Amino acid sequence: MSDTCPNILLTRDCPQLHRATLVLAFSGWMDGGDVSTGTVKRLVHLLDAKPIAEIDPEPFYLYNVPGPMEIAALFRPHVEIEDGQIKTIRMPESVFYAHPPANLILFIGKEPNFRWRAFGECLLEFARQLGVTRILFVGSFGGSVPHTREPRLFITCSDPKLLPEMEKYGLRRTAYSGPGSFTSYLMTQARPIGVQMISLVAEIPSYLQGSNPLSIEAVTRRLAKILKLPLDLASLRAASTEWELDVSNAIEQNEDLAQLVRRLEDEYDNQLLEQADER
Repeated sequence: MSDTCPNILLTRDCPQLHRATLVLAFSGWMDGGDVSTGTVKRLVHLLDAKPIAEIDPEPFYLYNVPGPMEIAALFRPHVEIEDGQIKTIRMPESVFYAHPPANLILFIGKEPNFRWRAFGECLLEFARQLGVTRILFVGSFGGSVPHTREPRLFITCSDPKLLPEMEKYGLRRTAYSGPGSFTSYLMTQARPIGVQMISLVAEIPSYLQGSNPLSIEAVTRRLAKILKLPLDLASLRAASTEWELDVSNAIEQNEDLAQLVRRLEDEYDNQLLEQADER
């Protein structure tokens, strides 16, 4: 099945699906709060999706750069050594998972450093062979939404006909000009081959670092509606609530940060009221 893409490494027999959806996650540029990879990892877990293939990392990733150690460390593979013995080395992974009952393929990878065109052709051709006709990327960016409110969700579509359908799920249209991601490039390549592509991106608090369970839960819940997946999200809601309480308690110890959050909350709530009045 992978004859047309030599960089695809099969791990088991692949399902033959019809008009399937591929959900993409990439670490790196648009994975703030682990929203991209965290959301799709959660879907893999909740659906018990099975790995079916991976993309060979060798042609697409940079393992070292000259310069300070803190910069080089971002690119070098992670190793584990115990008691003087090498245990593991973790190379970049780009893995496809399948969940045939939902006609769904899931992908978790690292944004490629090199050869975007070749990586994109490989991904799109393998998806086509699996029967994928729709691709949905999830990601995030840092913005002015406070951690005590639902993240705002924005969409970009390869075909304008998709916009009204997606807006039914409370998604806003993206307006942006600046440095682009691999997924934006991929979207320009999907339409010519007859594949619909949608980018769903969450605006998350720019003043926080680390994983953001509240945003992961919100995006997972919205994806479940779009994909019509009957998921039990109780564990996600519990983790989201606990995280919000912990962050709020920590912020209250910093008066400047607490004032910033209160201002962002007022701006967020006023915007919702304005939108309600416009309706």
